[in-house]
Amino acid sequence: MVRSAASVNAGCVPDARADVSVTSKGSVEVMNVKAEGLPPKTEFDLFVIQVPNSPFGLSWYQGDVETNGAGRANATFVGRFSIETFIVAPGVPQPAPTPHGALDADTNPTTKPVHTFHLGLWFNSPTDAVNAGCLPNTNPLPTTPFNGDHTAGPQVLSTQQFAPTEGPLGQLGS
Repeated sequence: MVRSAASVNAGCVPDARADVSVTSKGSVEVMNVKAEGLPPKTEFDLFVIQVPNSPFGLSWYQGDVETNGAGRANATFVGRFSIETFIVAPGVPQPAPTPHGALDADTNPTTKPVHTFHLGLWFNSPTDAVNAGCLPNTNPLPTTPFNGDHTAGPQVLSTQQFAPTEGPLGQLGS
């Protein structure tokens, strides 16, 4: 993973990067993420995404990544991370849970399978992005929906080095 198009301003985590490995275990894959060059003791959120840069398309929250005092992080996830990674919502739209009120959609849209072959890592909060020099300190700070309560900061790393329809997960067999 490389610095995201959203975080390339001067001074914003210039050395940030992540190496991702995926190992097949038969019916699942194990994804290991090793990141470095990030702010120390900071929380981030990893998503499997359709498109590496904004507007990102359909996105799936994978989990949290937290850096140590040296700005490094290691995280392991188990799931489907291959050419079989997709989102589907067949049938008639149904009501959807709204634990975060107006921040959540209240209906489930119908969609054929949409493959999500990219990865993105977001600052868990816009304040963390300000502290890292990635956002101006404005009031209010801009948020994105890319964390558990939909109040994340900007994307910091992505797989944008791959073409939008040819993300790295799509290159892995099932």
